Amino acid sequence: MKETTRPNAEQVLFRKLDLLLRTGQLLMESAADTNRIMRNMKRTAAYLGLPEENLHINIEYAMIMVNLSDGEHSYTKFQRCENHGVNMTVLSAISKLSWRAIREDYSLDRYEEEFEKIRTRQRNYRPWLVAVGAGLACGGFCIQFGCDWVAFLYAALAAFVGFRLRAECNRFRMNHYMSIALATFVSTLVAWLTTFLPDAWTETPLHPFLACALFIVPGVPIINFVDDMLDNYVQVGITRAVNTLLIVAAMSFGISLFIKIGGIDSQALMSIPMTPHHAYWEYALAAAISALGFSMIFNIPRRLLWVVAVGGILAVCTRNFVNLGASNDNIGLDMGLAMGSLAGAALVSLIAVKAVHWFHAPNHVLTIPSVIPMIPGVLMYRALLGLIEMNGIVGEVTEVFRFATSSALAVLSISLGVAIPNIFFRRYIAASRREKLERLIRERRERGKFVDLGQL
Repeated sequence: MKETTRPNAEQVLFRKLDLLLRTGQLLMESAADTNRIMRNMKRTAAYLGLPEENLHINIEYAMIMVNLSDGEHSYTKFQRCENHGVNMTVLSAISKLSWRAIREDYSLDRYEEEFEKIRTRQRNYRPWLVAVGAGLACGGFCIQFGCDWVAFLYAALAAFVGFRLRAECNRFRMNHYMSIALATFVSTLVAWLTTFLPDAWTETPLHPFLACALFIVPGVPIINFVDDMLDNYVQVGITRAVNTLLIVAAMSFGISLFIKIGGIDSQALMSIPMTPHHAYWEYALAAAISALGFSMIFNIPRRLLWVVAVGGILAVCTRNFVNLGASNDNIGLDMGLAMGSLAGAALVSLIAVKAVHWFHAPNHVLTIPSVIPMIPGVLMYRALLGLIEMNGIVGEVTEVFRFATSSALAVLSISLGVAIPNIFFRRYIAASRREKLERLIRERRERGKFVDLGQL
């Protein structure tokens, strides 16, 4: 009897480990931060009956490992993570599935069926609609840098073309970084072509150069990098940081290549003024457009689009009010970009602590698309562009360092603002969730749903 039962029990155990790994893989490939992946995997493990005291999970950017062991038995499985992207609908759906499975006592077949529906679900927005959203998002960025509404359309057109080209490159499985360089090259080309249109149409013809490629700026990896470092997932955080630098470097290379081929004065582009002088309703409209555009790129649920648009308005208008002021002929507190970014992100993040219960969505699904319009992508690529275009002129290193420092401080401020609930309220939030989970675990133990390694 034991010879017959043992292989079946082990097969069930390996199936459970496989489902756990695939859940973690899907979260990692959908751009979840490491802390969220760990929480969801532990919750899924509780549903699967894998005792936490015997379970060991190791998460890396390209590989996830789980081990279930006691003093006599050890079972280990690995899962590669290769197709990284951003899919906020998956983050929300997996979180709900893990709670629903343990609460309603899903069978393994039902959990796998529901999981496959999430994994294979078509994205919420058609590719051409996403490209339009990406274009408008970059146009919204351009308004925030001080362009007029005609230049907004120019930037949107250039970004639309570049985004569609990158999507086609990805479809043909071109190298990730080469597709970014090619997309930014073409976006900059289209922005350059718009400068030949009548001068009377726009007073800011060069501003589209600043914003036409910002659909590539890796805002989610940047925020996840800081989150991982704060949560002490240093190895994953460093990997995300390196990937971010490579993306920005590829973006800068594409722009720099066009500048060289087109014979454009790089110093003229580096000196384009970025301080806006719009009315706050224009900031609000541009922020809402950018937040909606990036929400489509990130595939958030359709029902949350208006929520993210409001979040983008709150974040950007707060940032601008704290950042701008009398020193640049604006209305505001004049406290600088870093403080403004921190204030905008913190406001949205604190509201999201309550909003997650109103809209039944994870915190990051609400906050990250809302704060992405504040990511200082132009400062990042200006810093790298300055390095690439350096000619030995006095002051160039200072300029590059200034751009790099400003962008780094702004990114850190945004990430800290988004992380405020985790930093200050984690004990309260985690305690309530843990209490609920422990109650469900006790019920499952009483029903004999947990694996006993001694019986395998």
